[in-house]
Amino acid sequence: MAEPNTFQDTIQDFFKTVEQTTAAFFEGLTDTLVGKAETLRDGTEHEPVSLPRDLAAHANAQTEWWYYTGHGETVSGKRFGFELVFFKRRTDLDKFSLVPLRLLGNPIYFAHFALTDVNDKKFRYAHRKSANGFFDLPASASEQHYHLRLGDWSLREAKDAHVLRATIGSDVVFEATLKPSKKAVFNGIAKDGVSFKDEGEASRYFSYTRMEMEGDLIWNGATEHFNGAAWMDREFGTWTPTENQKGWDWFSIQLSNETELMCYQLRNSVGGVSDFSSGNFVDKDGESTPLGKSDFIIEPTGFWKSPQTGAIYPSGWNVKVPKFNLDLTVLPVMNEQELDTRGTTMIVYWEGACEVKGKAGGADILGRAYVELVGYDRSHDSPNLAYFLMGNQFEFPSKSIFG
Repeated sequence: MAEPNTFQDTIQDFFKTVEQTTAAFFEGLTDTLVGKAETLRDGTEHEPVSLPRDLAAHANAQTEWWYYTGHGETVSGKRFGFELVFFKRRTDLDKFSLVPLRLLGNPIYFAHFALTDVNDKKFRYAHRKSANGFFDLPASASEQHYHLRLGDWSLREAKDAHVLRATIGSDVVFEATLKPSKKAVFNGIAKDGVSFKDEGEASRYFSYTRMEMEGDLIWNGATEHFNGAAWMDREFGTWTPTENQKGWDWFSIQLSNETELMCYQLRNSVGGVSDFSSGNFVDKDGESTPLGKSDFIIEPTGFWKSPQTGAIYPSGWNVKVPKFNLDLTVLPVMNEQELDTRGTTMIVYWEGACEVKGKAGGADILGRAYVELVGYDRSHDSPNLAYFLMGNQFEFPSKSIFG
């Protein structure tokens, strides 16, 4: 005989009914005001990358980003690293608790920009978002030609070069022209740009692993020309994160022998490494070899605790790729390269300029890298709606880089 419902069961059933009713109300209201949600899956999710088409934005991709990192040196000898990334997110399938996010905007655009002063060990960043609302900066992403903007920040293509512009406050302006010196690398085991993150779940993913860079940095009214090398990652699609995707450690490494290495470890819910972790090795002539999980080893050599968020990140790594006789040590140029973007993309992560030294084929080698560490701070598991709504534009810290 079944036990009668307790008072606690009755209360739980009541609140469950209220929650379902409220969710249905918000969904109906959103359908009326902005239209019904789309699945963002049309059967093309695993089609190969096609260039130049896939540099431009896509109407039905849930998530897409254009990601640049690089290392430069000004004519006066100031060394710096930079990160500039634009995101576009279709919000059809997203909710803030019971509220469909498309009620607030669809799509929503985001951008992050960070500069690392290698000489003086200073780090500064800014991040923005826009749904093209009344108080938002204007934003757009062309589906016909590679051209994105968010306020006065922009990415575009002109005569096979990528032209970047970003600012921090009123005293820092970054303008750069990047020219690929190697052909695009199509990531994924099949070398077609289809990069699986779990069973049946994939993004389209390609990279320009070495780009010649020149441009101008303006700070405190002074302009300096610079040269350097950059890396570009382009990823887009509709995929569902699973227990195998609780974070990642991603490396882009440019070596002095004109080869490049990209590798990343996807971390699962129990802290293990997902079998879908992968990478790519690019030789001097631009030919690439896909790497599976078993082809590379990433071992932390130390750790750093953020004084701002309390998150503990690995800091320093040994990276080995036995089949290419690579044995590398990767060290951050400074620990303080954490970005708190909870007001825009709702995460805290570490993205930093690094130095590389080690062996390639038994010979000494040097290089530079960028490393991205996501998922060590878990604040995004309980996002703050009010903070998100107020987060149109943030800049940290107030102290000027190169000041």
